[in-house]
Formats: sequence, C-alpha cells, structure tokens
Amino acid sequence: MAIRVQAEPFDFGAEAGAFAARQDGMGAVVTFTGIVRDLPDGGLRAMEIEHYPGMTEKAIESIAREAADRWHTGDLLVIHRYGPLAPGDMIMMVATAAPHRADAFQAAEFLMDFLKSRAPFWKKEVAQDGADWVAARDEDEDALGRW
Repeated sequence: MAIRVQAEPFDFGAEAGAFAARQDGMGAVVTFTGIVRDLPDGGLRAMEIEHYPGMTEKAIESIAREAADRWHTGDLLVIHRYGPLAPGDMIMMVATAAPHRADAFQAAEFLMDFLKSRAPFWKKEVAQDGADWVAARDEDEDALGRW
C-alpha cells in the first residue's frame, strides 16, 4: 500500500504501469484519476487544495486499510495533490489490485467516495471574478450510504 500527498504532478501512465507490473498473482487492476474541471462558464483560474500534513496521510491510510480489509486487495495506491492546480491538471489517482475484478472495482469506488467526502482536504476555486471555498455536495455524501 502506498499513500502519497504531494504538490508535484504525477505521470499517470508511469504510475499505472509500475503499479500493474508489481501485482504478482492478482487478476485485476483498476485505476481512476480525478482531473480539475473548469467552471461551467470556463472562468476557473485555479483550484487551490490545502491539507494538514500528517493528518491527511493518516486519514487516507485508514480509509485504504478499510478498503483492503473489506475487499481482500493485493495492493493499493493513492496519490493526491495539493497546492494550486489548473483546469485539466490531475488531482488524484487511485489504483487497486485484487485477485478478482469485482473486489478491485469495489475497493476503488469505496476509496474514491471516501476520499471525496472524508479525506481532510479543503478546496478553493479561484475564478476571474473572485474565490470561493468548495462546499460539500449532497450527492457526494449520499454516495457513502452504499458502503
């Protein structure tokens, strides 16, 4: 299991390839990457993501351990960026490996739902006309109900 919280960009292809290459005995690898999307009017200058070092990694590790226990994964990778990000930049990546695809998919979805709603990150949208903190969305909270 690897958890990385970093300001630097990551190479999705290289990360996914390296993760898959070390999965001896696993029958499935699932990956997901979150990308900064622009505002509907196209005016997003940056998404600024803040976190508390140490606390954030510990929270993500707890979520990842629960996923590993529930779905018997062989390995997990979570990369999450912080700092100012532009539209189109990759924010995060989740990769899961398991003997069977259903476990790999469910573990990945669980991680993504909990990272979106429970990982201690704070996001601010900086637009041409000002900046606003991103509020929690009801649909993100509702997604947790299935777990």
